[in-house]
Amino acid sequence: MTVHNFYMFDRYGQLLFYAEWNRLRQSGITREEEAKLMYGMLFSIKSFVSRISPLDSSPGLREGFHCYRTSKYALHYLETPTGLKLVLNTDTAAVNVHELLQQIYSQVYVEYVVKNPLCNLSEPIKSDLFEAQLDLCVKQSHVFTSKPT
Repeated sequence: MTVHNFYMFDRYGQLLFYAEWNRLRQSGITREEEAKLMYGMLFSIKSFVSRISPLDSSPGLREGFHCYRTSKYALHYLETPTGLKLVLNTDTAAVNVHELLQQIYSQVYVEYVVKNPLCNLSEPIKSDLFEAQLDLCVKQSHVFTSKPT
C-alpha cells in the first residue's frame, strides 16, 4: 500500500504541517493554494455530510466523515475535539487508516508538539523531531508497509 501525503490544519484552516512520501503527481499549484483547496473541500464535505445525515447530531460532535475513495486514491480524515484536522491520502487498498491518524495525533503530535514548550500551537510546526517521528510512525505502520493481495 502507498501513503501519498499528509496535511495538518488548525481549527481555523491554517496549514500547520505538510509531508509527502510517495506522491507521484504534483498539483501544479502552490502548496498554500493546494492547502486552501483541501481545507475548503473538507469544510464542504463535513457540511454536506451533516446536512444529509438521517440522525440528529449535537453541534459539538465531530463524527460523521472519516474517509472518501476515488478510483485513484483515498482520503482519510480525523478531527480532534480541539478542531485539529489530520488528513492522510493513500492508495485505495489502505485499511484501518483511522487508527494510524489517531496514533499520529496521540503519539506524535501530542508528544512532540503539545508537550514541547518551544512549539507555538497556533503556528506552523517547525520541529525536526516532530517531522522525524511522523516519518517513522508512518513508515512503520501497516498502511505503509503492507503489500496488496
